[in-house]
Amino acid sequence: MLKISHRGEMMPASPIRKLVPFAEAAKKKGINVFHLNIGQPDIETPKSCLDAVRNADFNVLEYSHSAGNESYRKKLVQYYAKNNIHVDASEIIVTTGGSEAILFGFMACLDAGDEVIIPEPFYANYNGFAVQAGVKVVPISSKIETGFDLPKMEEIEKAITSKTKAIVICNPNNPTGYLYSEAEMKILEAIVIKHNLFLFADEAYREFCYEAKHTSAMHLNGAENNVILMDTISKRYSACGGRIGAFVTKNKEVLNAAMKFAQARLSPPYYAQLLGEAAVDLPDDYFDITKAEYKLRRDTIVERLNKIPGVFCPNPGGAFYAMARLPIDDCDVFCQWLLESFSYNNATIMLAPATGFYATAGLGKNEVRLAYVLNVESIHQAIDCLEKALEVYPGRVS
Repeated sequence: MLKISHRGEMMPASPIRKLVPFAEAAKKKGINVFHLNIGQPDIETPKSCLDAVRNADFNVLEYSHSAGNESYRKKLVQYYAKNNIHVDASEIIVTTGGSEAILFGFMACLDAGDEVIIPEPFYANYNGFAVQAGVKVVPISSKIETGFDLPKMEEIEKAITSKTKAIVICNPNNPTGYLYSEAEMKILEAIVIKHNLFLFADEAYREFCYEAKHTSAMHLNGAENNVILMDTISKRYSACGGRIGAFVTKNKEVLNAAMKFAQARLSPPYYAQLLGEAAVDLPDDYFDITKAEYKLRRDTIVERLNKIPGVFCPNPGGAFYAMARLPIDDCDVFCQWLLESFSYNNATIMLAPATGFYATAGLGKNEVRLAYVLNVESIHQAIDCLEKALEVYPGRVS
């Protein structure tokens, strides 16, 4: 009998997408589903970026350079400079989304059996990339009671073994929305230098910081050779389907290794590079309106959630996600129940069960992630559904 690989068996299902069949079934019954389960912004992609694609004029759709079009990489140098990140075009590899940048980092820097430390809860697909690379994820738990701040330096160091090769952070964080402070970034700098580790920094939500400023891993002086920046245009310009990211580092050996993987997959998507290139020329105040809208949504959803009896939601400092603790027995069961067995005013809500964002078994059972990517009116209607659902859910706990 034919059998799939162990890797295929170990590959985790997406906690964000695994409930899609239940949402589709609810819609077929005529129920309106409010999607707070996935970070798909409803903000329009900038017209000038779309026009750059629409107006492209060439006779042959060629491969781009494996590192990405030189013109786009030079534009990215300008973009990063605006964020006080100073790199050269030769230090950038354009990737097929931020996902490929993360995978390139794992494949270029780690061997099968090596360990990476990641504060949990974390972006669920890190688990998938680790399985693909044969890497072991070692979680260090952050807690909802403290807003998911960085665990103490001693706690991180306790997790370091002879097999540890890297620490992975997402800043601002997906799924928690936590924004690491400059002091916390300095702690990570000290650790990676002391223990000779790589620091993989996923900064997909750099623009969306609401009260405090963003400290990039590329701002850490003295750790230049340790830092690998993973980036993407998906959320920044509401261009998730473009699948364009970036792998950025000053470590030449790592760049050369990553370039081999880039050559093996030939080249990143051509049209979306044109979109990304045009995006760098957007007005400097482009993000002001977008960020203000997300902040309004954040304030709305956090206030509404914390008014529901038994619910606790810390105030996220960035991105467009919030993690909430609910008075429920099992978030996976609850999230499926919402789609299969509940509606209010002919509507229900789709959430992401938090268990998929933890590597430690048993954690997150009473937590969910909410992506505040809908307009304020829809957020109010969605939280109305959640509040009514919690009143009648059979698995509610006190």
